[in-house]
Amino acid sequence: MGKRKKSSRKPTGPRRKEPLETQFTCLFCHHDKSVTVRLDRKEGVAQLFCKVCDQRYQSKVNHLTEPIDIYSEWIDAADAAEKETLTNRRPTVGSSRSAPAVNFGSDNE
Repeated sequence: MGKRKKSSRKPTGPRRKEPLETQFTCLFCHHDKSVTVRLDRKEGVAQLFCKVCDQRYQSKVNHLTEPIDIYSEWIDAADAAEKETLTNRRPTVGSSRSAPAVNFGSDNE
């Protein structure tokens, strides 16, 4: 008795890479696809800007950097700046000063 013949699989073509996004949602004005990233690999600089609120961010790039990396750096930088302003904020007038002492009927009058 002979072996059964295996059904052969047809070779699949190369996998198609999904392109990464280059337009993103703005952190400040919340408009979809209003933030674009431009990478200048020759100069080593990336520029991110919002078309609606004109928010801008600039960062250094290398040969592996993609637009999503610059967008992620911008998010991290915005979070760090927000935390810094919260920690460096001066306390309000009412909470840092104690109320002046009020003398009612002292013996020195």
